[in-house]
Amino acid sequence: MTESMGILQRRRIEAEIIKPLYEEMKAAFGEEAAKAVIERAVRKAAVKAGQDFAAAAPGGASLENFAAIQPLWTQDDALRIETLRQDGEVMEFNVTRCRYAEMYREMGLGEIGHLLSCNRDATFIEGYEPGIEFRRTQTIMQGASHCDFRYRARRQEP
Repeated sequence: MTESMGILQRRRIEAEIIKPLYEEMKAAFGEEAAKAVIERAVRKAAVKAGQDFAAAAPGGASLENFAAIQPLWTQDDALRIETLRQDGEVMEFNVTRCRYAEMYREMGLGEIGHLLSCNRDATFIEGYEPGIEFRRTQTIMQGASHCDFRYRARRQEP
């Protein structure tokens, strides 16, 4: 069942578990401490997920193999993407609709949606392939009109 489950649905299930834990942590330790715990935990999970995907990548982790798994995140119309450039060295796209952001807001988790989702992007790629540079300057989750994803394979020095 989980093999065909999209990441959007997985994130919903995770958020349903995290929400009451987050509320309890806020009550016990304060909002900033609760957010810090969520941020650290999600970052660690994202690095591990990146490592697991890299281990399963045919021929090893690369920008091309990373691009090939992108449909996992867009499944169920979770993201609407405008591709700007995609080749062996660069993958650039804008997300013009993010159902992850919509979902977290509907669940009353808008204040930590960036920690639950956006927070994963840079750390996932660190775990997947540290030789891929990731840059993003804005997200829909935090109020921008679009998310600007920029991946670049770092040049290997001879």
